Amino acid sequence: MSKPTLLILAAGMASRYGSLKQIDTFGPHGETIIDYSIYDAINAGFGKVIFIIREEFVDKMREVFDEKLKGKIEVDYAFQSFDLTRFGIDRVIERSKPWGTAHAVMSAKGLVNEPFCVINADDFYGTDSFNKMAKFLTTEVSDEKMALMGFQVGNTMSDYGYVSRGVCDVDEQGHLKSVTERTNIYYVTDEDGNKKIVYEENDVQHDLAPETRVSMNFWGFTPKIFEVAESMFKGFVEENADNPKSEFFIPSVPDYMVKHGMADFQVIPTSSKWFGVTYKEDKPIVQESISKLIADGAYPDKLF
Repeated sequence: MSKPTLLILAAGMASRYGSLKQIDTFGPHGETIIDYSIYDAINAGFGKVIFIIREEFVDKMREVFDEKLKGKIEVDYAFQSFDLTRFGIDRVIERSKPWGTAHAVMSAKGLVNEPFCVINADDFYGTDSFNKMAKFLTTEVSDEKMALMGFQVGNTMSDYGYVSRGVCDVDEQGHLKSVTERTNIYYVTDEDGNKKIVYEENDVQHDLAPETRVSMNFWGFTPKIFEVAESMFKGFVEENADNPKSEFFIPSVPDYMVKHGMADFQVIPTSSKWFGVTYKEDKPIVQESISKLIADGAYPDKLF
């Protein structure tokens, strides 16, 4: 079997962060969070990395990544755009931002012909996640069996505001029963002064147990996902043509496939503590976390 590919979602504008966080520096020698993900992916056996970006970012991304990765892993770029004709939709819809993470994945159709992993550019997932996913993608994956890394929501929170997570319902065999995108998860303090996690829906708060498995957009797919997503996307666009804030999220595609008996999704558990940069205030925490990992020997002082 060919080496799996790493697909990195890097087209977001980072409105809550305030700058292009995909290329912001966090390591001691100017390393981005993406650098640590690619380093882990190379060591885990991935053979190619594809950046999903807006076309206007391409020169800057090439400047940051092409030379340092030359000879280490194959690199390519796919562009997430507003052009719907490539997905068989003959209409123009005015929007200020693209159609979401599943739409971003669809942008790589034609560039990926092997099992692949999808991650976010601004999330730090850790070595364990890449090793487990690489093993799955080289030994178990099929069009009827795909996967996601299941993080504990309590290991994925920000102290500085709300976060979005795909909340998973998992059966006793570790298979995904459903995944629901919750876009407003945050900490609150109860009457006894204890901090707890809640998500908000229709202005109502619901408790979320810290050990609840969530998707951090770390998925293991085959190219079959493109076909399913494209079919779903056409209906999504028709239903949401007048809603400029609507987004076609990745979890909706596996959720549909599971509920229609098209595929099983293994929720691969990890106790790794995720960290990422949703807000500017997260940056020093990420830098401190990386410094500790380097001090503990998990990563070299200079990656590339």
